[in-house]
Amino acid sequence: MSQPKEDPVVDPADANAAPASASEMTATQIYKRLLGYVRPFVPAFVVSMLGYLIFAVTTPATAAWLGWTIDQIEAQNDAARILAPLLCVLIVLARGVGGFMGHYALEYVANHVVHRLRCQVLDQLMSVPLGYYDQSSMGRLVSKVTYDVLQIKGAATNAVTVVLREGMTVIGLLGWLFWVNWRLSMVFLLVAPCMAFIVHLATKRYRRYSKQMQDSMGDVTQLANETIKGQRVIRTFNATDFVSGRFSDSSERNRRQNMKMVATQATATPLIQIIVSVAMAILIWLALGPEFLGNASAGDVVTFLTLAGMLSKPLRQLSGVNAIIQRGISASYSIFELLDAEQEKNLGQHRADRVQGNLVLSDVSFAYDPESPVLQTINLDVKAGTTLALVGRSGSGKSTLVNLLPRFYDITAGNITLDAVELSEYELGNLREQIAIVSQDVVLFEGSVADNIAYGIADKVSHEQILEAAKNAHADEFIQSLPQGYDSPVGDGGSLLSGGQRQRLAIARAFLKDAPVLILDEATSALDTESEQHIQQALNQLMRGRTTFVIAHRLSTIENADEIVVMDQGRIVEQGSHKALLEKDGHYARLHRMQFNDGDGVLFAEGARPAESSQPAEGSQSAEGSQSAEGSQSAEGSEPAKGSRPAEGSRPAKGSDDAVTS
Repeated sequence: MSQPKEDPVVDPADANAAPASASEMTATQIYKRLLGYVRPFVPAFVVSMLGYLIFAVTTPATAAWLGWTIDQIEAQNDAARILAPLLCVLIVLARGVGGFMGHYALEYVANHVVHRLRCQVLDQLMSVPLGYYDQSSMGRLVSKVTYDVLQIKGAATNAVTVVLREGMTVIGLLGWLFWVNWRLSMVFLLVAPCMAFIVHLATKRYRRYSKQMQDSMGDVTQLANETIKGQRVIRTFNATDFVSGRFSDSSERNRRQNMKMVATQATATPLIQIIVSVAMAILIWLALGPEFLGNASAGDVVTFLTLAGMLSKPLRQLSGVNAIIQRGISASYSIFELLDAEQEKNLGQHRADRVQGNLVLSDVSFAYDPESPVLQTINLDVKAGTTLALVGRSGSGKSTLVNLLPRFYDITAGNITLDAVELSEYELGNLREQIAIVSQDVVLFEGSVADNIAYGIADKVSHEQILEAAKNAHADEFIQSLPQGYDSPVGDGGSLLSGGQRQRLAIARAFLKDAPVLILDEATSALDTESEQHIQQALNQLMRGRTTFVIAHRLSTIENADEIVVMDQGRIVEQGSHKALLEKDGHYARLHRMQFNDGDGVLFAEGARPAESSQPAEGSQSAEGSQSAEGSQSAEGSEPAKGSRPAEGSRPAKGSDDAVTS
């Protein structure tokens, strides 16, 4: 992430030409864009300015009241005994009212700005292509919504508060000083260039350290997320010291960047105070000379010196506000960079109530990186209501292929049609209404069981429909056994449910959606045999009458598919029915032999049973769970036949989801 550019000298004629994106903006333009979020709240902002104006006026008024009171004491004016205390109370009261008006109104604006920015950021995160997530860490994205937005609040409101309140105070004090004696007041104008130079140097450092603080905060958030989510893995591998060390290093980097910012701020502010004190010393020396205030009363002298002394505090606060502004500018750049990111293309106008499900892929190619194609010249014709199974080694492009159907990614060549209409011509939301997905990585959200089954469509379905979907998914039985039934919480990410229960809720969600196109992405890969039986029954019912794409690493679950496609290195290498592919004795047959040669339990073909105490025939494959002859199984513990070996470079781990057929 690059930093905002330094402000160049801009032609006045081009001053209003807004850059296309945050990456092209200068720091000033970014801050102007940020302040644009204040425009809808101009009335509240005006109230704030009025309040701070009242607040600012009370500061020189206090000095004037003090000088007048001293003169009245010297003149022994009895009426002043009543008037002076009343004026003191009125000044403090006006100061309090002005401060409340300014602070409350500006906080009102600030919280609306933060709310609007957060909502825009979240909406944008749901609109950017999935490729944006592939290139960004979760911690950095979360940090944008939390840390960066709060930094923006400081720049848009806290900094404005100081600028308005203290800026008006300085203007009021200087105005009164010039009115009392303009020649003495010129001293402050002489030191202004020195103060401006210090502010300029500090600004560069503030901006650089702010950017580094954002990056380090993103790393801290990322590591915290990983630690919370990966507790079981961390403890299993005794990696607590390793994780603690990584987090400590990341937090230490963040601490160092914060301290650099503090050091800059702690240096700049005293330097400005020293300059102001030198100016004050010169002013006092001159003021004590008879040629300047020789004819002034004691009250006038006190008033003048008090006014000059009061300049120190607002000037100090104005010098410190630069750090807040620079942090806000760096955070604004980060936020606007996200808001300016390209959204998913949704130019289609075609809408369908319910498609039939005829899908045709013609010469489809896709690449995340133009130099490394993932899919190459894929051609498929999937009829409505049929089941297409995708098998192949890990990384062969199966999941990428099905991700093209709901347009999570756009193809780089060829075309895909659904009912003879190109996917790009469909309105994106309508296209995704036609597709349901059940994957091995079930995502459940905070809420009840019923909330998760009806996720996204709760206002469109009845409780009876939710119950029916759960029954179809073989989930009703376990749901009824939960303490609160369908109102039972599922926990963070479904942590209160087992893997099989989470999977059945995902299937129930697909039943309730009732989409004509179904994608099953290794939906049973991580389940035990009993859970798989329940879920496979539910999936078989779910697949009826729908165009279904199945990615499975257990080949026995897709033997009845209408068509099986074998993929390797982004290409279709074989295609046909289970029987035809076995007879062909090619890639699929080799994968089939390798799977049934795996040592972790057998997935029997329909009607097959293991033979007890049988000896493997000569040349048969006889590892535990291997198939010794068509339809029969060899005894446990026999050795594999000579010449039987896994495909080159593959090694199916026992019970692993990453076996060569996944």
